[in-house]
Amino acid sequence: MHISELETPALLVDKRRLDANIQEMADLTSSHGKRLRPHIKTHKCVELMRLQLGAGAVGITAAKVSEAEVMVNGGASDVFIANQVIGDTKASRLASLARRASISLGVDTVAGVQFAARAAREHDVNLGVMIEVDTGLGRAGVRTINEATELVRCLLAEPSLHVLGVFTHEGHLYRYVSIDERRHAADAAAELIREAGAVVANELGAAIAVSVGSTPGAELMASQPGLTEMRPGVYVFGDRMQCRLGREPLTCALSVLATVTSVTTDGRFVIDAGLKSLASDRLPDDSSYGEIEARPRWQFVMASEEHGVIVHGGEQVPNPGDKVRIVPNHACTCVNMHRHLHLVIGDEVVDRWSIDAQGCIF
Repeated sequence: MHISELETPALLVDKRRLDANIQEMADLTSSHGKRLRPHIKTHKCVELMRLQLGAGAVGITAAKVSEAEVMVNGGASDVFIANQVIGDTKASRLASLARRASISLGVDTVAGVQFAARAAREHDVNLGVMIEVDTGLGRAGVRTINEATELVRCLLAEPSLHVLGVFTHEGHLYRYVSIDERRHAADAAAELIREAGAVVANELGAAIAVSVGSTPGAELMASQPGLTEMRPGVYVFGDRMQCRLGREPLTCALSVLATVTSVTTDGRFVIDAGLKSLASDRLPDDSSYGEIEARPRWQFVMASEEHGVIVHGGEQVPNPGDKVRIVPNHACTCVNMHRHLHLVIGDEVVDRWSIDAQGCIF
């Protein structure tokens, strides 16, 4: 099928670029002796997860219990929830999964430990636990060595919980466009997670996992000593945020296919893809809602729920019915707006995959 036959808006994935991105990250992590545990919140797709596992990933990372449920149903055997699971109902659902797969979760408070331990006891299972450390993002995670020590001692008192190690999300690296600033932030984050890891390992008297996770930090963190695992997510697709940080645009595999619906007399045209197709993310220094592939001078200046407005400035004026491809600002939020990925080679649709965990936010 030619892409012109698709109903729009449609989510496209360039199969060749996707395969290359998956292999590149697998090679990067293995060459530095790190385990790869990719975050599936970016794509939420069982078929894509299977590709990542086939390329050498040791397991997967999920953001929510509902995502983990979908992926275990799809064949995942080792899942880490890189998040706090708070509440008896959610903790019980997670513990029930441990009868079918190796399940671990993040904690950063004593309350989180208690929810996990209670659910594990009720289901008569063992849950792996990773202590989250805030290394600069300013979100979740322990922030002092004393907090880490208190938490690991609390965990050691719970026989149904097994301490696996420490983890962080160095997402604050997105703030730095300069590679030197980003490298400095990555060095600082690596040092903090190593310090916390040393404390936890000393309390346990055993080696532990030291896990980090972000796509913009992947290349910088891969070479850091003392880290054992990496959890990038966006690398499979790429997006305009990644390009802002130096990624080559030709490696971006994800785009939204849209149809031109109107051409106005003031140098603009309208497409049938808006916020419900692309999400509302915008770059800090860019007001565009996306980039029109192969049309760098066109500007995506306005978006409402079902419409996008693009300035063409009299250059290459399209006609109603013409198709355009838009590279989204943020792949993760864009994908969650859709139900299917259309795999393409050139302009030919070669497969269609379900976004199985679409809408799984609980």
